Amino acid sequence: MDSIEKKLLELNKIQDIQQRNHWMNSLHPLGKLLISVIYIFLVTSLGKYDIVPLILMSVYIIFSFIIGELSFREGIYRMRLILPLLIFVGIFNPFLDKNIVMVAGYGVRGGIISMLTLVVKGLYTVLAVYALIATTTIEDICYALRMIKIPKIIVIVIMLIYRYIDVMSGEADRIYTAYRLRAPGQKGIAYKFWGALVGQWLLRSMDRAQVVYESMTLRGFKGDYIPTKKGVNAIDVIYPIAWITVLTVIRIFF
Repeated sequence: MDSIEKKLLELNKIQDIQQRNHWMNSLHPLGKLLISVIYIFLVTSLGKYDIVPLILMSVYIIFSFIIGELSFREGIYRMRLILPLLIFVGIFNPFLDKNIVMVAGYGVRGGIISMLTLVVKGLYTVLAVYALIATTTIEDICYALRMIKIPKIIVIVIMLIYRYIDVMSGEADRIYTAYRLRAPGQKGIAYKFWGALVGQWLLRSMDRAQVVYESMTLRGFKGDYIPTKKGVNAIDVIYPIAWITVLTVIRIFF
């Protein structure tokens, strides 16, 4: 299966997970956003050798994936591009750390621990973001961002980028499918056609974007995202408070 088709399937799969009927999906987006932001801040603020609190911080990830019925495999797959970077930085981190004393192998052991800690932090961060995205639609995320007074231009850009990724991916898939039908048996796209196909891709995507924008203006879009207000239940308040309390206790007392 071609990479473009894979990307489209992955995007559709995430959207299907976001739309499922699950209690974590129905939680208020502001609470989930605050938990994710605070969790990432607390994890990244841990020291290089804070092994115990780092292990305990996994309780949120384990809970989100097991109770939320999410796939660990999918979450780790999402970080396939950043994982090599984390390993690379972790390997060279001991050489940049002046606090490591190279006596009786302590520097080597400390370097390995530091590398593993950095990789685990990156893993936790990506999985936390994936858990948020998998249980919250882009509209709900933008709604939460507007509630915490993020500038509307940033929120609109985030939403439009997410929407136009689907548009541009669809156009790329159609162009590539048409090319394969005209060049059966050929692997990939010949170099001499790259410029023309990319140009056609951009032009067709711009045309589609113009149609989408006209449709938005006909439906009342005036340059701002005005979401529908969401009701707040008891679980919407208890859930974030409980998790923020647990994570803060782990960070302070362990």
